[in-house]
Amino acid sequence: MEYIGRNSALNVPLPKQEDKKQIGTFLGVEDANKVLQAFRGHHLQPLIYVTLYYGLRRSEVLGLKWGAIDFNNDTIEIRHTVVKNLTVVAKDKTKTVSSNRTYMLLPEIKELLLHVKEKTEYYKHMFGSEYIDTDYIFTWPNGKPYAPDSVTRGFQRVLKNNGLPKMRFHDLRHSTASILYDIGWDLKDIQTWLGHADIETTGNIYTHISKLRKQTMANNIEHLFHL
Repeated sequence: MEYIGRNSALNVPLPKQEDKKQIGTFLGVEDANKVLQAFRGHHLQPLIYVTLYYGLRRSEVLGLKWGAIDFNNDTIEIRHTVVKNLTVVAKDKTKTVSSNRTYMLLPEIKELLLHVKEKTEYYKHMFGSEYIDTDYIFTWPNGKPYAPDSVTRGFQRVLKNNGLPKMRFHDLRHSTASILYDIGWDLKDIQTWLGHADIETTGNIYTHISKLRKQTMANNIEHLFHL
């Protein structure tokens, strides 16, 4: 009879299923580059490129604004996020205090962002008064910011169309941590890079030892002991 306008249970958080922990997909450098190649020419490729280098959460990469980029001092600040529960919410805060962080602007990221900025200026000119100027970096041609769920759908659609393993967008963040660990970074450095509040999160969830690293470990201890 439509007396009730909405489901009153929508905001009730579901209980966590401790016995069914989701195992993320961990990409090595080679597989991460395959993913980037699959997105060549796709509008999400720059966003994925930045996400992989800095290990950003989806909310953080979508929250990047031009005001957070200092091209003179080569820094990039993570201080604004865009999330979606029932609606899209933008806020000038990160998940935790430690998530609010500043990175050095890597040369390849600087080059990429300058190219994105050039395209943005072109679209502003093309759309004129119809352009939606929000200062967000990753937007549609008319300036409208990407919605979180559209990024996830687009990401998984390209993976499927290219015969790549199914993975969550958040698995890119997992992969960054594992790659950094694989090339020799210690947990404390990775914790700082990812903006984790505590090192246990870094060690228990985000750091995966690849087959290559296991092989290297095996080679290092080979013939170490004698009978």
